[in-house]
Amino acid sequence: MRARVEPFGAWVQLDEPPVLVALDRAASRRAGIDGGARWAEDPPRPSAPLEVHVAVTARCGAGCQGCYLDARPEGEVPSFDVIAERLRALAAAGVFTVAFGGGEPLSRPDLGALGALARELGLRVVTTTSGIGMTEARARELRAFDQISVSYDGVGDDYEAVRGYDGARTAERAMRLLAAAGVRFGVNVVLTRATFDGVWDAVLRARSLGAVEAQLLRYKPRGRAASLGYLATRLSQAQVRAVPSLLERHVAGAGMPIRIDCAMVPFLSGHAEPDALVRWGVLGCEAGRTLAAATVSGELSPCSFTEPSGVPVDEVSGAWPTSPSASAHREHAARAPEPCASCPVRASCRGGCRVVATHAGDPWGPDPECPRVVDHQRQQRTSVARAPA
Repeated sequence: MRARVEPFGAWVQLDEPPVLVALDRAASRRAGIDGGARWAEDPPRPSAPLEVHVAVTARCGAGCQGCYLDARPEGEVPSFDVIAERLRALAAAGVFTVAFGGGEPLSRPDLGALGALARELGLRVVTTTSGIGMTEARARELRAFDQISVSYDGVGDDYEAVRGYDGARTAERAMRLLAAAGVRFGVNVVLTRATFDGVWDAVLRARSLGAVEAQLLRYKPRGRAASLGYLATRLSQAQVRAVPSLLERHVAGAGMPIRIDCAMVPFLSGHAEPDALVRWGVLGCEAGRTLAAATVSGELSPCSFTEPSGVPVDEVSGAWPTSPSASAHREHAARAPEPCASCPVRASCRGGCRVVATHAGDPWGPDPECPRVVDHQRQQRTSVARAPA
């Protein structure tokens, strides 16, 4: 058992089942955890993140048209020792999970060794890959990872419609190799306008190949995706409003857990009961809260899609929690403007995705693709049009 004291009690990481549990102070005491000075803080200081996305390379040869990092074949690759020091700093700060990203993590021949080191440090470790570079030997080297996520945006032509290259067979081959090596894996499926109707074909295909879960991701305007093409690639408003019913129709028959990323929570705002979302832990933006990201240069940022802050990784429990970057993201939901300020879903949604809002011109404005925001803006335009001259 690995524990981290918090103002409310403690976070406890269990091995069986592999889960992170929040205990109040009474339960913490019963578990033998003494909060000491942390419980005496008034006011309590912000905490280090629970999970950090660690970019282990900026190198990738796939050339995906929507790459949020703008990764390239000549991208930066930090040495093993540099990444190792970052992992030690995160473990010492009480971070529980690290997610290796890139670029293409498999472009590093020492990826398996990095995963093994993370486990030795007590960290849970996951990574995401396109499957490029996966072999039988590489799959076996990844057994130290808690889970591998394979990017799989559609069956057949749908994959190419999202990524700009035909990588479906490469992803499927990677899944087969991981399954044969006994490595737990899931898939990440990015939702776009052109492939929305085929998302469940991709989910079911991945399950047939051995996937244990699927995560549906919102297409975000960052890196190469932050172009005029974003407007034609993102979901249409009709598709956004169909997301809740799509989930209701298909999740039960998926045969494995289905997750959505925090940026998609605003899409549930028109259908779900606000209290139910909070009760079941369906929460929006975690940037600057329980989540942070470390760039290849070693700077922390609120999430993988936001600008680096200049705060180094070794300050993840020092300067980072109170840094302007983390604080602004963490506190945004409390000062969100209308229609978010009076929205009953705000406690869950937290004001929507800051990456999308930034692309629309106002980093701290409402998420412009949220159905409630769209309806509010439409009503305002109607009121102005009807106002007497």
